[in-house]
Amino acid sequence: MKRTNLFSGALLWVLMVVVTFSGCEKLELYEIDAPQDLQSKIDSIAAAREGRNTGDTTYIDIIKSIVGAEDNSSGWWADHSDYFEIAPGKLLTLEFINYGTGSNNWNNWNLALTTKAYSDGDPEYSEYFVLRSDAYGWGNGDFALGRVEHNYGELGGEDIWAVFRQKMQGAYVTLEVDFSPTGNVFVTSTAVATDGTVLVQSYNHPVPVSSSVTAFLVVDGSHFLMKKAYLLPTKVKEIEDEDAVSIQVTDAPTAVELGSEDFWGLAKAVVTFTDGSTKELSKEDLHFNVVPDTETLGAKTVVVAYSKTKQGKPGPTVSTVYNLNVVMPVQQIEVTQNPLITTYYFFSDDSIILDTRGLVVTATYGDDSQGVMPLGNLSIGKVPPFAGTHNITITYKGETSTVSTTLPITMVKGSGQVGATDFSTGFAGDVSANIAIPYGESLTYKLKLYSLARENWHNAIVRLQKSDGTLTTFARMDHWAWGDGYIDGTTVGESNWNWDTFKAGLHGSSIEITITNNGDNTADVEYLVTYANGEEHFQRFLGISVDSSDLNAAITVERCYVVFTE
Repeated sequence: MKRTNLFSGALLWVLMVVVTFSGCEKLELYEIDAPQDLQSKIDSIAAAREGRNTGDTTYIDIIKSIVGAEDNSSGWWADHSDYFEIAPGKLLTLEFINYGTGSNNWNNWNLALTTKAYSDGDPEYSEYFVLRSDAYGWGNGDFALGRVEHNYGELGGEDIWAVFRQKMQGAYVTLEVDFSPTGNVFVTSTAVATDGTVLVQSYNHPVPVSSSVTAFLVVDGSHFLMKKAYLLPTKVKEIEDEDAVSIQVTDAPTAVELGSEDFWGLAKAVVTFTDGSTKELSKEDLHFNVVPDTETLGAKTVVVAYSKTKQGKPGPTVSTVYNLNVVMPVQQIEVTQNPLITTYYFFSDDSIILDTRGLVVTATYGDDSQGVMPLGNLSIGKVPPFAGTHNITITYKGETSTVSTTLPITMVKGSGQVGATDFSTGFAGDVSANIAIPYGESLTYKLKLYSLARENWHNAIVRLQKSDGTLTTFARMDHWAWGDGYIDGTTVGESNWNWDTFKAGLHGSSIEITITNNGDNTADVEYLVTYANGEEHFQRFLGISVDSSDLNAAITVERCYVVFTE
């Protein structure tokens, strides 16, 4: 998705340069001397691929031969190619000519790999990843930007991205999406520029083999002339194994009771392999080379080890340690510091998930000593969806006794909600009612945001549209906007975010959103955000192109929910 021009261009440049020079050295840059040799270069690449043809080629009729407006005016997500279904064991090849504005690196092709064809609000639709042609992308929890490899760093010149943008105009692109039965999708793009330069990019991503996936191209200030689409058998029937290189343990208990046999508790172990991928392990997968003596009081050390490869075969051992204290049995617990949020707005009939940031529970042990109790050792009751103040039970279950205390939480009923309380709503999976905004008038929403806060985009989104539902623009509070109404050089974005702490402050924020119909076929969107800790920020989008005679607004979300307070 496209970040507005005013979003720290220097930061984006640094990010792209880092990605460039971490590219794979195995991807060689090719260049031929004369433009007249271009067709022979394309033909030679095609011939090499045809050499793999086993006779099982399935050609696919292309319905949409031109994707996006030919003047490159189609903004992000404004147009998609045909949707191509890929079964496990099949390789999809798309051939097309790429065109873009040349203004930004991302004004070229974008590939989306999803569960099914896109439909606005479809709860069964989700994205495995979106891969951009400029070595960038995003996706679900398995996405890893470090697995994007390319040869762009060899383009030369003082500004390789300026060269990249020039080479991509009119480039003949062959995009391979190989859904291996090993449970991985391998993407390789080969772009032949009009002067014969060959640019290569690749990426791989874990995908369940229980069902087919869907691939499609997305425009972003770009358009494509589709030439061919066909399926071949997979090239990857097995993959190289990877050794473990490190292991990390989180959420391990810092204290256990005297005589306890459970020194692991709710701990989690994650192993990292040589290809950069990770895997969460169960306790049964691990070896404990040093088991703590819990029959005596004091500080103890636990040594955790893992000795298997990515494919589960015996391999080199990696290990780590964590420390804990063996203490007397717990006699009492009490809340000595309330959490950051003690008042919640609600609207649905679902219990909310309590935010424990700032919560401190102190334990009193059998010898009258005291210490902070790790929250992972506690069981915290759910907050019921009823107005008023509720005493939520917090329980510690020890080896010899169970002790409890309470935490008062106040619930206030709002006037509406968008998104599921369990944070399961995907992008635009729930949308508020459409409200018209007449000439020269403004519409203001006041709401509370509750978010997983795992990514910057897990927040509220303004959707500008026409009365018939035709989308104009999405404007998100983390300085991203896209759609036909977003125009580079015309739409202005302003914010005072601290991107180092942006995600951490999302949950429990109070937000006031104002959308103004300027009456001159432009609209402004302003977010005024107050974090739960009192920190204040703003986000503005000025000069969004709209039809002032037919401007409507709604609120949607992604992996969060909002409750309207007014």
